[in-house]
Amino acid sequence: MSTEGAGPNPRIKLLIDLGPLVLFFAAFRFFDLFVATGVLMVTITIALAASWKIEGKLPIMPLVTAVFVLIFGGLTLWLQNDTFIKIKPTIIYLLFATILGVGLLRGRSMLQPLLGSAMQLEDEGWHKLTARWAFFFVFQAVLNELVWRNSSESQWVTWKAFGAIPLTFVFMLTQMGLLQKYQIPEEEEEESEGQSEG
Repeated sequence: MSTEGAGPNPRIKLLIDLGPLVLFFAAFRFFDLFVATGVLMVTITIALAASWKIEGKLPIMPLVTAVFVLIFGGLTLWLQNDTFIKIKPTIIYLLFATILGVGLLRGRSMLQPLLGSAMQLEDEGWHKLTARWAFFFVFQAVLNELVWRNSSESQWVTWKAFGAIPLTFVFMLTQMGLLQKYQIPEEEEEESEGQSEG
């Protein structure tokens, strides 16, 4: 049985994933949203480069997020209009929801290629998990719109840095029951792999 590398250190991965957002919040506190946007653009690019160096590949969702950060962050700085950076999360969430939803309409779970190496689920489990994530992304998009349109700039930045991500972790925890219900036992997985090799 072949074994692959253990992957990046979890602490380093956490730093890569959350570092840009933490620095974005810190830059906003010491300066303003425009400086914070520039800091986010630089640090998310560095984070992508670090992911490439450590993992040898660019994860799809962080890559898409980075592209939108650079586009909408660039528009924010160029036009000196903070609306662009504020609607960026809304558009990203709706994009992810659309991709997952279109996949389901075509009978495919777009999460399976992304997470299949980390977990093995029955097809029904993949479809239910994908549908739930699609609805969650729509919920996050609506929530972002409500926050930035009805709160102060400082409140939106605080929500972006310390509200949206914890909410995502809570949602992930609520899916543990589904994962346990539809998880394929290792014995069945090994049998299916043996049959496919034979």
